[in-house]
Amino acid sequence: MKWYILTDLEGPCRVDTWKQTYPDEPTPDKLAARAFLTAEVNAALAGLHDADAEAQVYVWDGHGNGGIDYRLLDGRAWLISGRVGPPYGLDASFAGLLFVGQHAMAGTPAAPLCHTYSSRTVEFYELNGRPVGEFGCRAAMAGADGVPTIFLAGDDKAALEAEAFVPGIVTVTTKIGLGIEAAMHRPPDLVHAEIRAGCAEAVSKRAEIAPTVLSTPYHLRSRVLPGCGVEGYLKRGDFVKQLDERTVEAWTDDLRKLWI
Repeated sequence: MKWYILTDLEGPCRVDTWKQTYPDEPTPDKLAARAFLTAEVNAALAGLHDADAEAQVYVWDGHGNGGIDYRLLDGRAWLISGRVGPPYGLDASFAGLLFVGQHAMAGTPAAPLCHTYSSRTVEFYELNGRPVGEFGCRAAMAGADGVPTIFLAGDDKAALEAEAFVPGIVTVTTKIGLGIEAAMHRPPDLVHAEIRAGCAEAVSKRAEIAPTVLSTPYHLRSRVLPGCGVEGYLKRGDFVKQLDERTVEAWTDDLRKLWI
């Protein structure tokens, strides 16, 4: 079967500062963070192959300026990289969606490096009236194609967010959040072992985890931080309306038209 791993750089063990994730250039901190994430992705790949010997595993490097060290990535992975838009190569042919390196949504108390798409511009998103971050939006996108979201590895706040959004999802906590740039990190070897076992368990539970399906039309409300503009949202089309200086909303029957 085909499996899709969505990655980000803020959620792995040993990552808890913006200087590890922001730079475009390969600084020592950024390279170390990429290695930490790649080790967790490789553990997830191992777990999927433990449970499904014929697995085809597709990995999307979902961190905007690069989060995976391609030199270290398990050679069995199909890699999706570059500036790709929704649905990021994910479609109904996949048996399940898994998150590795995930962080919590913007505004989550004591959640390290929490944000929703852009830490510099976004205050919050609401999808169909519910506060969401990147996890919720993309779980819904997968669900629209009938694909269940079965696994998440990330900080403890991200794990709680996932468990509230997807009943039955398997989660692994990589670190305990103590603040926006503070965390208590679990031993990496233990985290890797739990990710491998957790992904194998998620495959076994796949039939018990329902896809995240939202009612249509989809309603997305976004608010930007003070000093930021909404012009970029409005350029998407007439289905986007401005509510006030910092808030826009959109109504559509197609999630792919939204900025998620």
